[in-house]
Amino acid sequence: MKKVIFISSTGGHLNELLQLKPMFSKYKSYLITEKTKTNENIDEKNLQKVYYLLYGTRFNFIKYIFVAIYNIIKSIYLFIKIRPDVIITTGAHTAVVMCYIGKIFGKKIIYIETFANMHTKTLTGKLIYPIANLFVVQWESMLELYPKAIHGGWIFWYL
Repeated sequence: MKKVIFISSTGGHLNELLQLKPMFSKYKSYLITEKTKTNENIDEKNLQKVYYLLYGTRFNFIKYIFVAIYNIIKSIYLFIKIRPDVIITTGAHTAVVMCYIGKIFGKKIIYIETFANMHTKTLTGKLIYPIANLFVVQWESMLELYPKAIHGGWIFWYL
């Protein structure tokens, strides 16, 4: 059975990622997100394990640097521990490092661009687009910005 890491930052990105819950039972699924009060009780049904990274905001740049360093080290550790076949993400910054680690080791990277953008690229999208094996946009208009992407439609409607 394939091992899949589902990873995103907290908030709307996590909400979108959790729309993929029906997929969790089809694989050995691991969820990685940032630890906040709003997501400390994630339903672990059909997940092998939920792992948390530190929550960091760019508004406090000095603290963010230390949080980012910690999260990079922990992402490397979790990648080695889990040894995934596939990494699926809806973004944002929390997921970029894991995707690049996965790409270095030849793993499949699937990125779903956020529903929130229909006319502009996200920073995460810009960073992951060159390495993604599958890049999915939720708005047809985004195909102009990401020509190699596929239009998957709205994630909220499919599941």
